[in-house]
Amino acid sequence: MQSYSTILTATEHAVLTVTLDRPESYNALNEAMKKELNDVFKQAEKDEAVRCIVLRGAGDKAFCSGQDLKEHGGSPRSLKESLEKSYNPLIRKMRTIEKPVVGMINGVAAGAGLSIALACDMRIMAETAKLIEVFIRIGLVPDSGSHWFLPRLVGMAKAFEYAATGCDIDAAEAERVGLVNRVVPALELEKTVMEIARKLAQAPTRSIGLIKRTLNKSLASDLDALLDYEAVIQNIASETEDHQEGVRAFLEKRKAVFKGK
Repeated sequence: MQSYSTILTATEHAVLTVTLDRPESYNALNEAMKKELNDVFKQAEKDEAVRCIVLRGAGDKAFCSGQDLKEHGGSPRSLKESLEKSYNPLIRKMRTIEKPVVGMINGVAAGAGLSIALACDMRIMAETAKLIEVFIRIGLVPDSGSHWFLPRLVGMAKAFEYAATGCDIDAAEAERVGLVNRVVPALELEKTVMEIARKLAQAPTRSIGLIKRTLNKSLASDLDALLDYEAVIQNIASETEDHQEGVRAFLEKRKAVFKGK
């Protein structure tokens, strides 16, 4: 991984940790960070040494507070262009990269920062953190995929409530309604997330990618179409080296050693 100016990267045990590193602005997204996030996910997709990605914020106050409103000084600009150029490609890449992405929600995730968190495959949240669809507070609407993620996670009524009121969602509610997978004490967050990430990194990476691909497909498919699609995907999985290793390990009564191939 190359070095970046607004994010930090580190790879250990096949887990790439990407840290949004602007703690002085609650890890708000400026133009440089958006460009670097798009680049790091493109690089991670091609890097066979990376089998799981953890996304987190620097410090203990914020995961990401959303768009940096100070960067352009309030001058008029095309938000449509900003979304099409930076945010939308990032969300698409996070959802289609065939490697697991785990969000470590260490502090507030607001606006586009929340949308990015929702694009992760799993979210583990500190009990002191909170989520906010903050757009309505400045007369905007959620973007970067929040309109797509929210109703699928919490239902239409709750999605409307969160988007239209911009209320703070504390960790207990986030876990109760299904916005996050797990809530843990802040001091245990990193340990918990890395345990999950390392387990995912040791799993059959191709199979996880195919699961992700099929779950995405299921959101716009009827049962008959998905059954047909599953058959195709299962055939692809059956031809991987990891499947062969899994069968051998089962027959030899040992733990499988998957290589992500």
